[in-house]
Amino acid sequence: MDYKDYYKVLGVDRKASADDIRKAYRKLALKYHPDRNPGDKAAEERIKEVNEAYQVLGDSDKRARYDQLGSAYSNWQGRGAPGDFDWGQWTGGQRVDASDLNDLFGEGGFSDFFRSIFAGMGASASTGGRARPSRGMEQPITISLGEAYHGTSRQLQSDQRRMEVRIPPGVKTGSKVRVAGAAPNGGDLYLVVDIPADARFERDGDHLKTSANVDVFTILLGGETDVETMTGKVKLSVPAGTQPDQIFRLAGRGMPHLNKKDVKGDLYVRLKVQVPKYLSPKQRELLEEASKIKF
Repeated sequence: MDYKDYYKVLGVDRKASADDIRKAYRKLALKYHPDRNPGDKAAEERIKEVNEAYQVLGDSDKRARYDQLGSAYSNWQGRGAPGDFDWGQWTGGQRVDASDLNDLFGEGGFSDFFRSIFAGMGASASTGGRARPSRGMEQPITISLGEAYHGTSRQLQSDQRRMEVRIPPGVKTGSKVRVAGAAPNGGDLYLVVDIPADARFERDGDHLKTSANVDVFTILLGGETDVETMTGKVKLSVPAGTQPDQIFRLAGRGMPHLNKKDVKGDLYVRLKVQVPKYLSPKQRELLEEASKIKF
């Protein structure tokens, strides 16, 4: 069995902080997400590697065990000792039933390396060398801000069962969705939500922040401008004399509160003034005339 370098998979240093590991995972998960790579088998295999690496390095207990293994493996390589590396001390000297860890998201999601090293974590003599059923397992899952707003679902497969797991509206990065009995050996599976940055909105708890463009004439004279929300465009009334970068609050246009989808945060809109590069002769004439009038 070959050693897998999870730090190399995520592209981080072995001394990387938990935050650095999470950021690296988010970047790769977004890059190789199935929605961005439909039908791409290479991307599909890559995201499995990335998920597996984060499953280990994102868990302090698993990371500590993995680092101990890595140190022993490096020493063995450095000695150039004959024979195979002694995996027995890391697998508890037992043969692990790999079927317990068959991909929860389809066939073949965890490598033999992962199964052998981590399937037995928490095992004891009283359980016959099997992991205790009460021990839960975490699996990272990436969803978009839009999916977090509306709620979404994922198809999981465990013990020959295919199930649809509902992810409720309002989840945040770090939220955990419990799937009872779906983890290996009968434990609970926790889907740990990760939401990459959105190009349109900045999230602040249940509130959202965005910007909208408005022309200089609307700023001066008043009028309306379009504002993007999570459910489509709405008209924002702009009073005459509005200042550049002024912020408007649209009540109830933010994210739904977790477990209270009818309760929503607010959307804060910063107005960005667009100054025209070119003026018609009439526009220039009127503006020049207006500039001569003292306020």
